[in-house]
Amino acid sequence: MLFNFRKREPEGQEPVNWPAEFERSEERREFFLLASRALLQCIREFALDIQELDSAGFKTGLADFSETLGSEEKTRRLKAHFDNRKAGIGAFAKRQKDYLRDRETEFKGIIDILSKAMVTLDSENRAYNRSILEQSRRLEEITLLDDIKRVKQSLLQEVEQLREAVRDKEARDGAKIEKLSRQVTVLNSELQSARSESERDGLTGILNRRAFDRYLTDLIARNTVTPQEVALLMVDIDDFKRINDSCGHLMGDSVLVAVVGKCRQSVRGEDVLARYGGEEFAIILPGASLRNAVKKGRQICEAIASTRYVLEGMPSREALCLTVSIGVSCCRAGDTVASLVDRADKALYLAKESGKNRAVSEKDPT
Repeated sequence: MLFNFRKREPEGQEPVNWPAEFERSEERREFFLLASRALLQCIREFALDIQELDSAGFKTGLADFSETLGSEEKTRRLKAHFDNRKAGIGAFAKRQKDYLRDRETEFKGIIDILSKAMVTLDSENRAYNRSILEQSRRLEEITLLDDIKRVKQSLLQEVEQLREAVRDKEARDGAKIEKLSRQVTVLNSELQSARSESERDGLTGILNRRAFDRYLTDLIARNTVTPQEVALLMVDIDDFKRINDSCGHLMGDSVLVAVVGKCRQSVRGEDVLARYGGEEFAIILPGASLRNAVKKGRQICEAIASTRYVLEGMPSREALCLTVSIGVSCCRAGDTVASLVDRADKALYLAKESGKNRAVSEKDPT
């Protein structure tokens, strides 16, 4: 006896179009993925940049989780990631709330101090005002004098005393204002210096890897909410190891600085140039299409290759010829930092394999 185990559709009901159902399911999955990433980006935007709360670490964690959502991990592992991140978001929100409450208390204390200072200042002003009123009283007494010479002499004395009182007060107020202004200037300078040093590469002066990662992470995260074209150039100096081995590391450092100088001349003000690691650099081009980014990469290759480099300590007759290879990728819907960098790296590898001194797009045939 044969049995038919095929699932039968209920009588009178159209058979299910499973390919269409699968396509709809995929569309919903992509929508929920983009929506989840957009919501995570909104949470990142709401988190204040406060060093004491490790806001940078919190935002990086959210960005990592956003990338994890698009991975092929099993649902059970994704749920574990979500439960862990959910607890972390709640804990951070509480820390931020407590921090703001503490800062509010501190600001109230500062306001109290300023209020007392204003009382002191008001007291000084009252003393000054009493001095002026006393002099005005003496001026009134002068008007009662009959001798004009005495009136004139007394008036001159009182006017001089008034001028002296005003000059004295201006000097005191000016000294206080100048002192406060110097303190504010020093604090601002120290803050800007510390912030700049933490984001800059010590050798070349451009952004370091940490600042690059943070900037690109924020740019791609914002792209989930407001899409815009973003291109990435990964730049690598050709045969740099040979230069280091034959000329020494100090000369190698000079080569890095020289290449960065040429790259600076080729990028726009809104573009971001960073040292990615070793002899590799990254250039972020906001608003640039893949075609324009490849064109920019070729311009950089040509500018560097057409220059002869006479570095410090090198005889002019031994000028160096340098070239770079560049891989170019452009941000797509659902991209992550890792996927964008990976495609640019693969294009860079292709540029190296196909002869160096060229810019290769992620869409060029392998």
